[in-house]
Amino acid sequence: MSYRMDGSADSALDVRSRHAPDSPTMNSIYPAILPHILLAMACITRVFAADQTLFDFDDASDFASLVKTDATVTAVKGGTGLAMRMTTGTQQPWPGVTLSAPDGHWDLSSFGEVAVQVKNVGSKRSTLNCRVDNPGADGTHHCVNGSLTLNPGQRDTLRVTLRRTSDDKLGGKLFGLRGYPVSAGGPGTVKPANLTRILLFVNQPKEGCTFEVDEVRATGTHTPPTAWVSDADPFFPFIDTFGQYKHRDWPGKTHSLAELRQQRETEARELAAQPGPQDWDRYGGWAEGPQLHTTGFFRTEKFQDQWWLVDPDGHLFFSHGIDCVRMMDNTPIAERAGWFEDFPGAQPGFNEFLGSSYALKGHYAGRSPQCFAFAAANLQRKYGPDWQPTYATTIHQRLRSWGLNTIANWSDPGVFLMRRTPYTDNLGSHGARMLEGSEGYWGKFPDVFDVGFSDNLRRAMQAKRGGSANDPWCIGYFSDNELSWGDDTSLALGTLRSPPDQPAKLAFVADLKAKYGDIASLNTAWGTRHNSWQALLANRTAPDPRLPHADLTDFYTHSADTYFRTVRDAIKAVAPNQLYLGCRFAWVNDLADRAAGKYCDVISYNLYQRNVADFRNPSSDKPLLIGEFHFGALDRGLFHPGLVPVANQAARARAYTDYVLGTLRHPQFVGTHWFQWMDEPTTGRALDEENYQIGFLDVADTPYRETIAASREVGAGLYRRR
Repeated sequence: MSYRMDGSADSALDVRSRHAPDSPTMNSIYPAILPHILLAMACITRVFAADQTLFDFDDASDFASLVKTDATVTAVKGGTGLAMRMTTGTQQPWPGVTLSAPDGHWDLSSFGEVAVQVKNVGSKRSTLNCRVDNPGADGTHHCVNGSLTLNPGQRDTLRVTLRRTSDDKLGGKLFGLRGYPVSAGGPGTVKPANLTRILLFVNQPKEGCTFEVDEVRATGTHTPPTAWVSDADPFFPFIDTFGQYKHRDWPGKTHSLAELRQQRETEARELAAQPGPQDWDRYGGWAEGPQLHTTGFFRTEKFQDQWWLVDPDGHLFFSHGIDCVRMMDNTPIAERAGWFEDFPGAQPGFNEFLGSSYALKGHYAGRSPQCFAFAAANLQRKYGPDWQPTYATTIHQRLRSWGLNTIANWSDPGVFLMRRTPYTDNLGSHGARMLEGSEGYWGKFPDVFDVGFSDNLRRAMQAKRGGSANDPWCIGYFSDNELSWGDDTSLALGTLRSPPDQPAKLAFVADLKAKYGDIASLNTAWGTRHNSWQALLANRTAPDPRLPHADLTDFYTHSADTYFRTVRDAIKAVAPNQLYLGCRFAWVNDLADRAAGKYCDVISYNLYQRNVADFRNPSSDKPLLIGEFHFGALDRGLFHPGLVPVANQAARARAYTDYVLGTLRHPQFVGTHWFQWMDEPTTGRALDEENYQIGFLDVADTPYRETIAASREVGAGLYRRR
């Protein structure tokens, strides 16, 4: 995602800098090891020298160059010197400051990103956006964007990738992708040799936000992407028989069927030599740690001021997991004649991997185009006609060897019901009536007051009997996914915009009748002119939220409580000993979070950011779980790095390690689940065109060595570090 002035999001490259030590007497103290130390210092100095300070606010000229838009700025004492304190107003849609290049422009050609050291010194969780401009920037063209959300008192680094690539669609010949084979220039890109200004702003705030900015610097190294549309003429076909980009090579690419099969034998020897952490019990809990009481199921416990999961054998357990295990996305092939070389779907023996799939977004939205699953076809070629059971066994070996102990959301029951690795399951409110006046990225919010909502949940849980329900290997259940919780009035306003027979609207009006008694009293409080309660029901225009704000937030809380209570009751009625793991918040406000805290055993968040070590939630002291996170790069033949891009695979491994270690230091987190097992298709998944480099494996089932090494290292020290 890339953040523009309209508030959509992007992330940036990984970077680390170190200060060289000052050691003037080194020669007299360490004569024997002096050459080694000098070499190390030289390397460290070169890393540090790569950074270029753009603003540090210790110079009056830094403040003189500021242009303020509905914002006030003062100089305050920062971490190492002066800092800029910026407080935004609410009169303009994007209040903030503009920092102009002192000499007219910066040449940052050798850098990968702009990094802003920032602290939220306001009283509420707030998001700061940063835009880096070429001449002529308009929020979409000639600029790149990033954002950072901080809790009150939290300090972190806002990173903006100096993206040089664009979505070149070859005059419309390419379509249906989130990321395209790239060429220079285009929307969402800049020319780093001529950057003129940096904007720091808040997107349409309802109240003032205050941030302190210590430093703005250029840092990191630019890594060119693997795939370029100019690599070959003719360009089509550009996807090989394994579903890989055809025109370039990279480490780990599969070149032949023989190579694909040889990789199986090579990995089998590796897995046998590295079976997994030695201090784990059968579930992946800490066998060498303290023995707690056993229940035969997973549970939560606060032990020595830290929240933990406890496995069925009574051992402390941190859920180090991965989503979408053996869930292999397919890609549309309709309207794409000529895209694929030596297409396996046209060959005997691959019919089972052809089919159709519904598209929610993008070029095929609302249709079910013909699709093909390259990943599954590759598994058949690699493991043979009985690939499914063979591959399932390999998956469990891999997970243990890679230091992973959880099969997380969206995974294949055929794998997790083998009961060799703990797992999570999902309960959806599918089929329930939706709240007509609501809106959201994945669709409308369910009407939790409709009897169909609870009925569908109960039926869905009943269907789990004999499977995950009451299975000791099942940690618990998530409900739905990334629901659109909006702000603290959104569900109430959506209810008022709904038709008069909407169950939620009937419940809201009943609440208002009980409070106000007559419609005149409500009109006085709300500043409205409804003739009757029936007129309020029939009205589908939401009021100005300022006057009825208390009533709107009260009903929002009523709705959120009803959602979580109903789901909890449905789960516990069938599986009383298993955990309710929350709804995997992607968008959340304090009211929704507090409601989750009342009814969930664990609150889950999908947090696509660099680090969550300082994450704070408002639901008091509850165990927390990361349902999704990932990092991706453009150095392995895919066209989109995912939601949190990094420079290359080495940076990806470092980012993985830093993220998981950050959760281990946090007293509330009890697990991290990476999204996802395998890369998305090079030509986009059918659902929504995503084609992200976010797997532990590529489309040909080849592990990403750097990420696997990081996962193994984290897993080996998981409990000692915790």
